[in-house]
Amino acid sequence: ASAMKILVTGGGGFLGSSVCRQLAAAGHEVIAFQRSPADHLASDGVRSFEGDITDFSQLAEAAAACDAVIHTAGKAGIWGSPEAFHAINVDGTANVIRACRENGIHFLVHTSSPSVVHAGDDIAGGDESLPLATHFSAPYPETKAEAEKLVIAANSENLKTTALRPHLIWGPGDPHILPRLLAKAKGGSLALPAPEKIIDTIFVENAALAHTTALDELVSSARCAGKAYFVTNNEPMPQGEIIGKLLAALGAEVKIRAVPVSVAKTAGALCETAWRTLGLRGEPPVTRFSVEQLATAHWFNTEAAQRDFGYEPRFTIDEGLDFLRQSAR
Repeated sequence: ASAMKILVTGGGGFLGSSVCRQLAAAGHEVIAFQRSPADHLASDGVRSFEGDITDFSQLAEAAAACDAVIHTAGKAGIWGSPEAFHAINVDGTANVIRACRENGIHFLVHTSSPSVVHAGDDIAGGDESLPLATHFSAPYPETKAEAEKLVIAANSENLKTTALRPHLIWGPGDPHILPRLLAKAKGGSLALPAPEKIIDTIFVENAALAHTTALDELVSSARCAGKAYFVTNNEPMPQGEIIGKLLAALGAEVKIRAVPVSVAKTAGALCETAWRTLGLRGEPPVTRFSVEQLATAHWFNTEAAQRDFGYEPRFTIDEGLDFLRQSAR
């Protein structure tokens, strides 16, 4: 595809930075938009624009004269005020769609989450025929589901949209999963409700590649327009195994202990109540949502992404672990 001017929301973040670098390497003019400076992208030729996704005027200014938007900005996490999740994930996404319409931008790739279909049961080889969940145990999946609906509903002749659901992104610079795992594994052992459950993950460069190839498809044949897709590394494995590998790559050898799911669920509910009632700072060590995620299988069939926009992981999990090892040195 010919060179475009592309806005990446959350461009300075973990996934966003990889997306920006891949787009710049492909010869596009890239603008990263996020709350704090993204000076680390300057060496890749990426312009950084500071602003808040909830402030429409700042977003519209950054999007001026752009041809496409990749919307990775969002509030993640197992804890936080529902209002904050809604403002960033739902209202922020509505702002992105409005900025596209008002600036005559024709292409939008949105980062969703597989948790939007998680109804509390095992998902084994699930595909896009799974319905969005109707009850949620946390504001993150609930607001991500709402945001995805907005993006898919916005698809039209003038604005082609698609949503990607990358599962558990990891890699060098991950601010979410790896630091939490390291903190919990400090004593040399890690308690998991169901270490044998099979889960999918995705190396960050593959997650970024899914976004850039989906954009290429929107611009060309647009077979993915108006649809949502699961994207993974296509290497599901028991979560105890992948967590052990991630920690080992970071130099932490841990023993994984299984704890009964019922005990973990009770702990999650108790912690949530305590944190709410006592107004405790930080996030609880365990919540109903985190236990639900850890107590169930979730791995996905990604044939649709391969068929509709040619997504194939570029790096295996083992290759990703090598990058992680090098970065941790």
